[in-house]
Amino acid sequence: MPSVVGLLEQHELAASRRVDGLREEADRIQAELTAAEQEWLEWTIARERVGAVLSAPGGDSADAAAAGRPGSAGAEAGVQASPPVAAKAKSQVPVWREGLVRTALSADYQRILAALAELGVEWAR
Repeated sequence: MPSVVGLLEQHELAASRRVDGLREEADRIQAELTAAEQEWLEWTIARERVGAVLSAPGGDSADAAAAGRPGSAGAEAGVQASPPVAAKAKSQVPVWREGLVRTALSADYQRILAALAELGVEWAR
């Protein structure tokens, strides 16, 4: 017949192993959460910058991007970037298919592609 102390030690060991396993899983999940939060932050910054650049009325795009960035001089002075707005209301982009020409896009999207091509983006040519 096993002793009471021996049974308690077995249960304690099993609980300790379970805690160790859960800690390892929590560490893995925490690392995954940190990576996901970083990706989320990067997408948020990208959206804010694009919104600031698109909403700038002919001003310097660097100043417009800085105005919407937390911690920048524009943000400290109380300047708020306007909420992002679509390039053109109800502007639909056709579904890409082989042989589709650039002129199928609206003028706004054609200008965006031209700007990307000037910057050397290969797929925009």
